[in-house]
Amino acid sequence: MEVTDVLVDWSRAQFALTALYHWLFVPLTLGLTFIVAIMESIYVRTGDIWWKNTTKFWMGILAINFAIGLATGIIMEFEFGTNWSNYSWIVGDIFGAPLAIEGLMAFFMESTFFAVMFFGWNKVSKEMHLLSTWLVAIGSNLSALWILIANGWMQHPVGMHFNPDSARNEMENFWEVIFNPNAVSKFLHTVSSGYVLASLFVMGISAWYLLKKRDVLFAKRSIIVSASFGLVTSLFLLTTGDESAYSVAQTQPMKLAAMEGLYRGENRAGIIAMGLLNSEKKVGDDSEVFHFKVEIPSALSFLGYHDLNAFVPGIEDMLYGNANKGVMSIRQKMQEGKIAVKALRAYKDAKKIGDELKAKEALKLFESHHHYMGYGYLEKPEDAIPNVALSFYSFHIMVGLGTWFLVLFAVVLFWTRRNTIGSKRWLLWAMVGTIPLGYVAQETGWIVAEVGRQPWAIQDLLPVGMATSNVASTSVMITFWLFAILFTSLLIAEIKIMLTQIKIGPEGEH
Repeated sequence: MEVTDVLVDWSRAQFALTALYHWLFVPLTLGLTFIVAIMESIYVRTGDIWWKNTTKFWMGILAINFAIGLATGIIMEFEFGTNWSNYSWIVGDIFGAPLAIEGLMAFFMESTFFAVMFFGWNKVSKEMHLLSTWLVAIGSNLSALWILIANGWMQHPVGMHFNPDSARNEMENFWEVIFNPNAVSKFLHTVSSGYVLASLFVMGISAWYLLKKRDVLFAKRSIIVSASFGLVTSLFLLTTGDESAYSVAQTQPMKLAAMEGLYRGENRAGIIAMGLLNSEKKVGDDSEVFHFKVEIPSALSFLGYHDLNAFVPGIEDMLYGNANKGVMSIRQKMQEGKIAVKALRAYKDAKKIGDELKAKEALKLFESHHHYMGYGYLEKPEDAIPNVALSFYSFHIMVGLGTWFLVLFAVVLFWTRRNTIGSKRWLLWAMVGTIPLGYVAQETGWIVAEVGRQPWAIQDLLPVGMATSNVASTSVMITFWLFAILFTSLLIAEIKIMLTQIKIGPEGEH
């Protein structure tokens, strides 16, 4: 059975569907666990029963989200074996290690103490219950840590070597994989974005209570905690975003160029604060990239290289090469890669017939060209260019919304300190309306991360076409629609259960 473009596209679509649905649940869990832990800490310190009721309400919302997010996460991990078995074979020794640690160390801790946290009221001491709540928060974020280490390694593969005898990449340095700068920046940026989303969620629901003029004390206290947590984590999000952009510039320059719609490289390159891409623009032509744009001069050079005068390569520089700037063309990399692929095949054939001399020569040739082996599987240089429009708009929507969130948290805290938040109906409606925008920012962030590195399953190492399982495309199509129905049903169920719980409201103030 041949791996066709149809099979690859449907496999990608199915995994994207699973990942996007899964990420509707995960960030809320990451942030809400800490918000709940903070609220319970206030309760234990003050003994105020109102804080206990507030904690228990948000803990109930957390439980609903946690259970449904778990189901989508399990399915996504199974897809590595069903739809991406070649990927699992080629890099499973490395990719599987952090996932195994996540299950053994973080997930078990999170699940164990979740039971104590949710069912342990009045069964364990207040201090033990509080400890369990904090351990759930730490455990859920440790789960994210190991998963994002795995994803960060896919964006920038390090700490491994290729074994020509098994045709697999094998781990060489576990610590290099863990402390991969790309993985560290990805973890910090991703979890802090989850904290922001959870803050928006708590703040928006609390604003709804104020609009309905019910559970006022609960709502105001929840707004104080969530807005404070959100403001701090939004500022941290800006810092981690800067570090993420720097990592992308160093290891994924094509992604950076797509994110900014940069076709021709520039010194003192600017960031597009706002712009409309020319949909007719083709690589290599002379048409304008934007119909209009608002640019911040030199900002991209500084963001990507911490140097206002730095040269930022564009899509065409990487596609055609730029000898003056030391940029190698995609076609050259493809030529190097094809030599490596051919040499590897010759090595395997020579080993099979026992010709050690020929095998040694082929291995030497392979080792001198294997750095670009992944490019040897591309059909044409243009295949190395991600979807520019999707990357560009997703990135700018994410950044624009992140800026709005920061402003919103600051404004909410200002009026909260003046004790007039309940009378600012325009602000309360803005808080409610921003909840879905938080999810939009989350999803566009992942689109940037994953679409921006296409066509690679592993950056520069393994194209998605080589990573796909050799299965019938109809099977993938059928399961795609089955998962779409299942995930949509789960999402609808979660929303209905949450809305019911929100309408019931917290205990103690009626």
